[in-house]
Amino acid sequence: MVQLPAFRRVATGRGWSWIAEAFGLFRRNPLIWIALNLVLLLIALALGQIPVLGSYLIYLLTPLFLAGLMTAARDTERGGEIEIAHLFRGFTENASQLITVGGVYLVGNVIVAGVAIALGGAELQEVMRAASEGGVQVEPRVANKAVFAVLVSAALFVPLAMALWFAPALVMLDRVPALKALLLSTQACVANVLPFLLYGIVMSGLLFAALLPALLGLVLWVPIAMISAYTGYRDVFPPGAAEPAPAELN
Repeated sequence: MVQLPAFRRVATGRGWSWIAEAFGLFRRNPLIWIALNLVLLLIALALGQIPVLGSYLIYLLTPLFLAGLMTAARDTERGGEIEIAHLFRGFTENASQLITVGGVYLVGNVIVAGVAIALGGAELQEVMRAASEGGVQVEPRVANKAVFAVLVSAALFVPLAMALWFAPALVMLDRVPALKALLLSTQACVANVLPFLLYGIVMSGLLFAALLPALLGLVLWVPIAMISAYTGYRDVFPPGAAEPAPAELN
């Protein structure tokens, strides 16, 4: 019988603690964490230059890179040394399961984008064109349809984001099969919606502050965001807790 890690419901205030604990881990070796995320950014930019397939490859490979960052956070927590090679561990450990997670993420994003286009693709393009031209006004009908398309696609993206949030760490660190990891991640996020709400509010505020000094604050914000995914994971999925089957996870 497969032993799955058990999640727990945590207090709302833990959403802030994930960020504070992530900053503590970041301070242990800030330069390598900044370097890891800069390398990841360069890889994403390079993939984005590939016509048509570039964005799809980014979605597909995202869980593999996130899994590598989770191993870096774990080793930092344990007092170990981390290096750029950590970023690529997802390509050598449990790669097939992480690719499966990436495939689900890719298909989900394609569906969300398709819904947005179907509901208001032309209107979204018109609004973006008006914004790029210095805030030219658009008809209320066009604006309303564009807003509706954005809201619906955002609502559809939320469960996809929940499924992905813990999945790379579950696959990489706890060896949970991909589809079970996606389901378990979703269940854990739903069970901890209040701490996630606080986490999201605080991180959004920090992101706004990070954007002010010519985007320089992102050098700190991005690594802390990545590490906080690990600190939240270890809080919600404490080491040693396990359930015998998915049906008993609740």
